[in-house]
Amino acid sequence: MKLYVDRSGAPNPRRALMFLAEKGIDVPLERVDLGKAEHLSEEFAGINPLKRLPVLVLDDGTAISESVAISRYFEEIHPEPPLFGTGAKDRALVEMWNRRIDLNLGTAVMAVFRHTHPAMAAFEVPQVPQWAEANRPRLLDFLRLLDGELAGRAFVAGDGFSIADISAYCYVEYLRPARMAVPEDCTYLLDWKARIGARPSAVATGRATGAKT
Repeated sequence: MKLYVDRSGAPNPRRALMFLAEKGIDVPLERVDLGKAEHLSEEFAGINPLKRLPVLVLDDGTAISESVAISRYFEEIHPEPPLFGTGAKDRALVEMWNRRIDLNLGTAVMAVFRHTHPAMAAFEVPQVPQWAEANRPRLLDFLRLLDGELAGRAFVAGDGFSIADISAYCYVEYLRPARMAVPEDCTYLLDWKARIGARPSAVATGRATGAKT
């Protein structure tokens, strides 16, 4: 078994690494340098034809890409601690919020980053600055929505820490490379960010990936 990740702190590889850290699972890592476009090589395309990270390759050669799919695999074989919720209602709420995070926070922050950052010019062809600007207010609106939700509970999907918190934290951390920030009046969101950032999984993956946040 081997997990292909990078060192840039990109949200999706970091999500998988944080999930493993929360589970206490040690998996051999294969580093793929996104900055050097190693993920675009024909060799890597043989592992994941979409040429994206992370990818988990099992002992039988099966390749599983997408960070949530990888996390679900490990949830099945290592159910404790549960990070996808327990019981029908909790699992549905975790699924709902994780999906909301992906669609409203993840897509927006990556649109801003990929279409404005000079380092992405060679990868996002063409860069469309207008698309980044269209996503900035959407991103801020969702951050404020999330702040309001966190006013009434400790974690994104309820009273327990879950993959929804991992997803949200990795994307919120990527606001800095996107040259944005959580608004100062989002006090509940900032408190949540500090609490999640103090977890050993966040500290370890920030160092392990070389995240520049």
